[in-house]
Amino acid sequence: MLLSLTAFAATALAALAAAGALPARAADPAPAAPPAIPVSVAQAQLKPVRAALEFVGRVEAPERVEIRARVKGMLEAVLFKEGETVKEGAPLYRIEKPLFQADVENAQGEVERAKAALELAKIQRERAEELLAKNAGTVVARDQAIAAEASAKGQLLTAEAHLKTAQINLGYTDIVSPIAGKIGRTAFTKGHIVGPESGVLATVVSENPMYVTFPVSQRDYLEAQKEEGKVDLTNVEVRVKFSDGSVYPEVGRINFVDVSVSRTTDTVIMRADVPNPKGALIDGQLVRVELSSSKPDEKIVIPQAALIADQGGVYVFVVQDGKAVTRRIKPGGSVGANIVVEEGLKVGDQVVVDGFEQLRPGAAVRATPAAGLASGG
Repeated sequence: MLLSLTAFAATALAALAAAGALPARAADPAPAAPPAIPVSVAQAQLKPVRAALEFVGRVEAPERVEIRARVKGMLEAVLFKEGETVKEGAPLYRIEKPLFQADVENAQGEVERAKAALELAKIQRERAEELLAKNAGTVVARDQAIAAEASAKGQLLTAEAHLKTAQINLGYTDIVSPIAGKIGRTAFTKGHIVGPESGVLATVVSENPMYVTFPVSQRDYLEAQKEEGKVDLTNVEVRVKFSDGSVYPEVGRINFVDVSVSRTTDTVIMRADVPNPKGALIDGQLVRVELSSSKPDEKIVIPQAALIADQGGVYVFVVQDGKAVTRRIKPGGSVGANIVVEEGLKVGDQVVVDGFEQLRPGAAVRATPAAGLASGG
């Protein structure tokens, strides 16, 4: 009897549940979608970019002169200030003159004696010719007179040469700058005995323009020839960068390419002529040299902040249909805070520049334009 009541109760409960009299058991809720990750994006843009190559170079003065004494004597005066700019012909040193002035006067005396001897020899030759014409003289006497006159002429030439030498040596006591430029330190001061054996007294280097020489590898040189068909040096701009990263404002031009390749470094030496009106470039200075074409090419550029590197190379995150997608790229040269993209992106791609630390491929993102970042060149 008890079993029958239990079965009846179960059947009744089932019927009530089916009729809706009893509440049904609630189903498990579906998992919530992860929130979109906020990111900042910049658009890949097509901008005019000059193709550029960078090298290490050195500044050289086109003219560099070592000042030396050409005669020996006491240094009477130093007539310049070390480190100043001097003009061509400016006096630099003065050597005492009395001994050299005396040599000039002695040579002048020799010239006067030689002139007098020549005048006497001329008179004697004319007298010997007159006597011979009157049959009062001899041929021998006439010939001796002619020879004496010729000897006197030679002595006069020798005396005049000695005088010229003495005058030149006197002129060497005033040492002047053969070029315009900046003069360095003096190796001798007033009172020293200087001469040809003393070595360099000071050095003068020209300032404007300046040369910048730099080695170019055969690989870069051949690559440039491959791209252009022929290296057009007139179309190449040369810019100089200092060690602190600042860029020299004047633009130079290549004026020389060496005729041979270095056997030890496999490089070709090139030289640029760079204006230096304010003297900012200094002889011997180590700089970086950037070569760029005058005519820019249209290139895709993006902010450098978007770049991510791993073992596979360089990639960026791009927002596509509200999700993050990775793109492998081939970066080119830098343009300020931006980077040239040779392969991997197209114009208009939204590149993530901030907030990609938490991104995974396929993650939902909420993109907003990056403030203060431009993709311009």
